[in-house]
Amino acid sequence: MKQFLSLLSLMLIFTTISSGQNELYKQHAKAADSLYNAKDYKKSAMTYSEAFKAIGWKGTSNDRYNAACSWALAGVPDSAFFQLDRIATKSNYTNLAHITNDADLHSLHGDKRWAPLLAIIKDNKEKEEVNLDKTLVAILDTVYIEDQKYRQQIKDIESKFGWESKEMQDHWKIINEKDSINLIKVCKILDTHGWIGPDIVGRQGSSAIFLVIQHADLPIQEKYLPLMREAVKNNKAQGSSLALLEDRVALRQGKRQIYGSQVGRDDESGQHYVLPLEDPDNVDVRRASVGLPPLADYVNNWQIKWNPEQYKKDLPAIEAKQKNKK
Repeated sequence: MKQFLSLLSLMLIFTTISSGQNELYKQHAKAADSLYNAKDYKKSAMTYSEAFKAIGWKGTSNDRYNAACSWALAGVPDSAFFQLDRIATKSNYTNLAHITNDADLHSLHGDKRWAPLLAIIKDNKEKEEVNLDKTLVAILDTVYIEDQKYRQQIKDIESKFGWESKEMQDHWKIINEKDSINLIKVCKILDTHGWIGPDIVGRQGSSAIFLVIQHADLPIQEKYLPLMREAVKNNKAQGSSLALLEDRVALRQGKRQIYGSQVGRDDESGQHYVLPLEDPDNVDVRRASVGLPPLADYVNNWQIKWNPEQYKKDLPAIEAKQKNKK
């Protein structure tokens, strides 16, 4: 699941919609996302439909994709394919690697409509990439798939075997092996070409570069962080992606994160929490400045209820917990 749309695309969707309709749409979409996280997939899908209805059956590609995931998980393939066909044919959806490996959509793979859908998306992708560096695009396509494929399986493995199970440990070994191979490929590209953007390798290729560095060890992140900062200034990388890397590096250096993008998990309770954060009161201002949604919306993905006042009280205990983990 979890497809994210650019601010520009959102603006285009809502240009002709009244503020009241816009707000109702957002409320329904947010509720649908929460229901998905609570695994109430049918109600989530129906709530997405209420969101689309609120603005004349329009909707962002992001929300239509997520609605398709909920319909698929609820066992309603017709509605799932309707939403996926809409974004493939009307919005020229191109992320072939993500849709192919998304575990939420596995129930659709045996359907006769699946292959034609992928053919449309593949065609969209090829048209978008016609002027790109084909060699680098091919390399980064593989990198993206290997980075995301096994991470998308984590939820199912945890559900079946538990977070501390041997199956989960073995799975992380596979992820670490894939990460090592991907890192060699991406570092070679960065050292040869610098931080290249969507204009050369497409949106997926650009995402692949970021993901690999985001998942790398601290020395690698520190090496390429200045390069990514410069890339953002030159519009070759997204400020929202840079924010995530800045947060991860800060925490690994023993500092507090700035944007609240990094979430921890309590080993005993299994509950998630926001890792040490600087100035919690103004975090949403900082997040908005780089195109990130409010922290409350973001952490809802882990069933975290964001309360800045309570967080400030809990922060000493959170920092002590993190020190004990090192």
